[in-house]
Amino acid sequence: MSSTPDAVHHRVRQEVAARTDLLWEVASALHADPECAFAEHRAAALLTGELRRAGFDVRQDVPGLPTAFTARAGEGRPTVALLLEYDALPGLGHACGHHLIAAAGLGAALAAHAARGNAPGTVLAVGTPAEEGGGGKALEAEAGVFDEVDAALMFHPGVHDWVRAPLTAQEQYRVGFHGRAAHPTGNPTEGIDALAALIELFNVLAGLTHRLPEASHVQGIITHGGTATNIVPEYAEGVFGLRAATTGALDDLAGRLRTAAAGVAQATGTTVTVERATVRYEHFRDSEPLSARFAAHLSRAGIDLTPPTPGVYLGSSDIGNVSGLVPAIHPFVAIMDADGSDHTPEFAEAGLSERARGVLASVTEALACTAVDVLADDPLRTAAWRAHGPAPVAVR
Repeated sequence: MSSTPDAVHHRVRQEVAARTDLLWEVASALHADPECAFAEHRAAALLTGELRRAGFDVRQDVPGLPTAFTARAGEGRPTVALLLEYDALPGLGHACGHHLIAAAGLGAALAAHAARGNAPGTVLAVGTPAEEGGGGKALEAEAGVFDEVDAALMFHPGVHDWVRAPLTAQEQYRVGFHGRAAHPTGNPTEGIDALAALIELFNVLAGLTHRLPEASHVQGIITHGGTATNIVPEYAEGVFGLRAATTGALDDLAGRLRTAAAGVAQATGTTVTVERATVRYEHFRDSEPLSARFAAHLSRAGIDLTPPTPGVYLGSSDIGNVSGLVPAIHPFVAIMDADGSDHTPEFAEAGLSERARGVLASVTEALACTAVDVLADDPLRTAAWRAHGPAPVAVR
């Protein structure tokens, strides 16, 4: 059997073509049965069942997450990881297209493994729960799931055909002000109004917003503002979402939040606590060599990817935490026109369209071809790691 790149790519395309109906059935089943963060039990069972049937060594509860899993075929390095997302949005179902991400990652892993035969290296399918809130990939990265991986590959359906994802760093902080309760009429001078302090923090942050760099912003809500109008609030709490273009800029923004909160507390006679309320999502670092290879494979299907529009950011994702460790790709491929948006009922409907079905087949093929290239093409891996820089030392 020939092992030239063209021959392997031909076998990949055959393997994907043989599974197109299965992959659409998997995507449709996930879409019809949405499960939210860390509760994706049926989705994980469906996906791991297909991987077991193909001979993958499946491990669940990775790393201590009931709906996370790894599925391994082959041995040793190099190792390429295909990432599967499958959580849904509360109230909106699969309005972010994760059913397509899961099906594409599954299909690419199955096809890459089948096309390679007994060639050296490892195909690793990684089930990554709770992207929409909870950070499954961030927790997996911290636990070492990607320590022996040479590349991490996934795609995301969207409204643009972009070769890479402009994804910001983000985290949320809980800020609580502690004052002293009193009757606002009977003994108003005894009270220290915690809610007034929290509102003042909102005012300070509103002024700060005008001086922040591009892509940095703070958005807050009040989660506790008191218990009755005839009691000066002794405790008030807000949750603040922070985003920034880079993880470093996010750290700077978090420092500004802490400084502002401390200043307001001093000025109002309150005390304040500031604590991170969510897993931090780091900014996404695109692997240009791998993204270019994926785009070249996808162009066979007539889908041409372009760079993202400058200054446009599409949110945040825990793929950022993976991309800080290993070369990674996260292209966007449109399943509806650019005047649409994900996280809408219309996008959920588009996720079952004929256009989405065609995108799923094309993307699966491109992901699988890129995966076999990572495993067989030493210069490609070298270029990807050189562009990425040295992997940071994992802290356990």
